[in-house]
Amino acid sequence: MKETGTINGPLKGFLRIQDGKPFIMDASGNRLLYGKTIWSGYTEHWLNRAVQARYLPQKDYETGQPIIIMWPDVPDPGVPFVELYYNERLVKYPKSLLGHIAININGEIFNFSHLLNENEVMTPEEYFYRPALGEFAPHPELGVFNVDDREHPYYDKFGRNFMRTIHVLRLEGLDTGRISRYFHEQLKIIHSTRPDPKRPDHYRDFSIFTRSCSTIIRDGLRDYGFKSISGMFPHDLFVNTAYHLINKKDTGGLTVKLLRMKQLKVPEASFSALTPFINPLNRILAKRIPAY
Repeated sequence: MKETGTINGPLKGFLRIQDGKPFIMDASGNRLLYGKTIWSGYTEHWLNRAVQARYLPQKDYETGQPIIIMWPDVPDPGVPFVELYYNERLVKYPKSLLGHIAININGEIFNFSHLLNENEVMTPEEYFYRPALGEFAPHPELGVFNVDDREHPYYDKFGRNFMRTIHVLRLEGLDTGRISRYFHEQLKIIHSTRPDPKRPDHYRDFSIFTRSCSTIIRDGLRDYGFKSISGMFPHDLFVNTAYHLINKKDTGGLTVKLLRMKQLKVPEASFSALTPFINPLNRILAKRIPAY
């Protein structure tokens, strides 16, 4: 298979190493991406596993070539779904004390933030599995976010599952079109809001209490009809939502599953940590959730 035309990929096969060089072996025995820069985090966790890969538009600072993103090749069950993600906190960033929350609707992950460019819809592979290369990596000397060099900024925003353990509440049986429209509309509102001249890169109306990643997602779930859900902060909202939906008496065909994506540890990130509950009630509810 030729390398041309694979910017949007994806390439599929098994992740292998030969002569110290990782590559993907496809079904025909071809070595794809052999000799290209494949991030060590992928070979550390997925060697000999079925994977997919494609190029990103962002460049690797060392080679100047497009960055390769890779992710597990897992069959799509073909079931409409909503997944709520509570991301544990990043211990090296004080601003991450409360963690983060996002929502996935049929493969569209809606992310909300105080930064305008982080209010976006992301693919699962970019949300979970971006490599710590180029602008996605932490600064090689400082180990954290640093943009002093404008030509080579280090945003420290590689795949969330390499940075944190992620708690997952999976819902099947919802009207996913309806709930998706709500969050698309919120993104339109955010990006049409006049920016603050003093901080043009920030979302002007962001508020940790009324207009944050947690409250926007909470209000979307309430708008759908889950009026009993409450919580202003990521961990509180996740547990509160899980408790009320797992214990919902009239499920209306709703299937609820609680999962955990254990952090894929790499040298670029420390182990993440649970955030404290702000509302003591949610600490009690967490104990009433099976296997949490």
